[in-house]
Amino acid sequence: MARLPTFTLSFDQQKENWKLEQDANDRVVKRFDTKENATARGALKRAVGGDGGSVRIEKKHGGYQEERTFPRSRDPRKSPG
Repeated sequence: MARLPTFTLSFDQQKENWKLEQDANDRVVKRFDTKENATARGALKRAVGGDGGSVRIEKKHGGYQEERTFPRSRDPRKSPG
């Protein structure tokens, strides 16, 4: 099975919004006004696209809050949670 693309959702201090960035090429895929808008109602799933991916969600002031896999069926079986 091919590796999932990885993304990071983080707060952009300069633009004062949240950006979803593809880790492989540092390309911003989508921007959100708030973290709540990014994580609600399937917004991340739509932004990641049909091929899916793994999204690491950062806290506003550093560190990681959680990681989500889209689609969920591609989540590694050995991972807790």
